[in-house]
Amino acid sequence: MRAEVDDTACAGHGICVGHAPEVFELTGEGYSVVRVDEVPAAYEAAVRLAARQCPTYSITITEGMGNDG
Repeated sequence: MRAEVDDTACAGHGICVGHAPEVFELTGEGYSVVRVDEVPAAYEAAVRLAARQCPTYSITITEGMGNDG
């Protein structure tokens, strides 16, 4: 699985960082970025939850990459 944050839509709420700090972090400007190329299997559920709860729908998930084959 891969995750991507649309930097033109992110408003810096930080909900994603709260759910999966191993995957997301806030930049110095306060916007979210993805820290990893591929989401470790242990964090996939948290990343899905972060994407569902993102108020600006800025997180895109691509399934079937890396861990899933």
